[in-house]
Amino acid sequence: MTDLEIAQQATMKPIKDIAAQIGLGEDDIEPYGKYKAKISTKFEHGTPDPNHKLILVTSINPTPAGEGKSTVLVGLGDALSSLDKKTIIAIREPSMGPVMGMKGGATGGGYSQVMPMEDINLHFTGDMSALTSANNTLAALIDNYIQRDNELDLDPKRIIWKRVLDINDRALRNTITGLGGISQGVPRETGFDITAASELMAILCLATSIADLKTRISRIVVGYSSKREPITVGQLGFEDAITILLKDAIKPNLAQTLAHTPAIIHGGPFANIAHGCNSVAATMTGLNLADYTVTESGFGSDLGAEKFLDIKAPQLGKTPNAVVIVATVRALKYNGGQAKDALQEENLDALKTGMPNLLRHIANIKRYGLPVVVAINHFVSDTQAELDLIKKAVEADDTTAVITDSWAKGGEGTVALAEEVIKAADTDTTFNKLYDNKDSIEDKLNAVVTNVYGGRKAILSKKAARQAKQFTDLGWGNLPICIAKTQYSLSDDPKLLGAPTDFDIDVRELVPKIGAGFIVALTGNILTMPGLPKVPAAVNMHIDDDGKIEGLF
Repeated sequence: MTDLEIAQQATMKPIKDIAAQIGLGEDDIEPYGKYKAKISTKFEHGTPDPNHKLILVTSINPTPAGEGKSTVLVGLGDALSSLDKKTIIAIREPSMGPVMGMKGGATGGGYSQVMPMEDINLHFTGDMSALTSANNTLAALIDNYIQRDNELDLDPKRIIWKRVLDINDRALRNTITGLGGISQGVPRETGFDITAASELMAILCLATSIADLKTRISRIVVGYSSKREPITVGQLGFEDAITILLKDAIKPNLAQTLAHTPAIIHGGPFANIAHGCNSVAATMTGLNLADYTVTESGFGSDLGAEKFLDIKAPQLGKTPNAVVIVATVRALKYNGGQAKDALQEENLDALKTGMPNLLRHIANIKRYGLPVVVAINHFVSDTQAELDLIKKAVEADDTTAVITDSWAKGGEGTVALAEEVIKAADTDTTFNKLYDNKDSIEDKLNAVVTNVYGGRKAILSKKAARQAKQFTDLGWGNLPICIAKTQYSLSDDPKLLGAPTDFDIDVRELVPKIGAGFIVALTGNILTMPGLPKVPAAVNMHIDDDGKIEGLF
């Protein structure tokens, strides 16, 4: 059966019953129908019990189809619940871009899914729509401001705030607005980003309260005056209006897995072009309500996990007690040079060649001083010889590896992993920061490139070098760095697979995200508005006269 068919045959519990499992009463939730709800923001605050464990799930560099990280995460949550551990999973909301494009949604798969799968992968509780509306309202207010008095002399050529859309649309990457005559606005070049890459998405995921949300929104730099002085939302006076549009979106969403483990699904920044972690509010709610909170970060340890540890963890006030790295036979063969259309064929030589990629990701997490467990996500095409090769190589690196079968068996197929995670999470650790925020922008970039990617150094373009000096002069140099790069390689070249060493990272531009509280470094050819593939997933979707969906996954 397909993921969708499994989901459609499942029996869900009323959301009030799921809430009761973690001590929430009817006054603590706002139902959105029978099977989903918003959770009161009061559970985002306070200091969690130090005995409550935080488990981070990351992965190696994936193939273009993804490696089932969410599936393993859901299976792990269900397995912990089956071991009588009070567990909550806390994951990101899917974007319509991958859902309608190539990679698919973010609700897991097989018998390790979050429910209601169709709702979550489409409109869910409206958070993505709220973020899109808020972002574009701000854009409209900015254009109206420059059309009218423009008292702060906001230069139309130096506006950096873009509109967004929650779908891949390459035609909107570069646009001209304000055409049609003097009454239609001030003509200027601009463009669209995908909603998951917007600064408002990052702000929503890092804000700890409505007050903090408004403060962060007020700090957003929308552009510069003709004298090149930064102009913020707060100076324009728009922060309250934008916050009002996000007053419900800031509340975490409650759903459930197929096995009825509570799932908090909130926020959805991509890890290759944004910071790739679900909201601080969701994770903190989990830590306050459960013994184990299992969360994730996008793509590999070079992207999502690095950003979780260097950007999100300081806001959260807690680092993970253990980290799970998801690996697959096919992704390692892909990193070893095997063609995408031949990944189901046994190839021990390609697997051996790709193994250094996994070992680099293990080293990355150990560099932070955190215990690691490798989850080998089993696919039906894997041979025993391939699985044994990975397990032996990981164990030779003094790391535990567990074969999981989350897709076919759900929590039952992930119990062995859960048992190892429990052991790892009880280990005493000392967290090692990658860099000090007081370091220069260049030094922070190089810290990531050399220590996480395994490269030589970051090479800043003339524009990026000029921006680094400008941002430092403006007092922004003490912010963490969020590097936007390809997810398919440890480098900024998607074709440079495995675990390369002799490479530099080309930083073409820096973007200030002062409201979010970090500086984005755009590398290589990374785009903040992706495009659809030749045959989008949308082509294979159908809906019958009764509203039943087919082909979603």
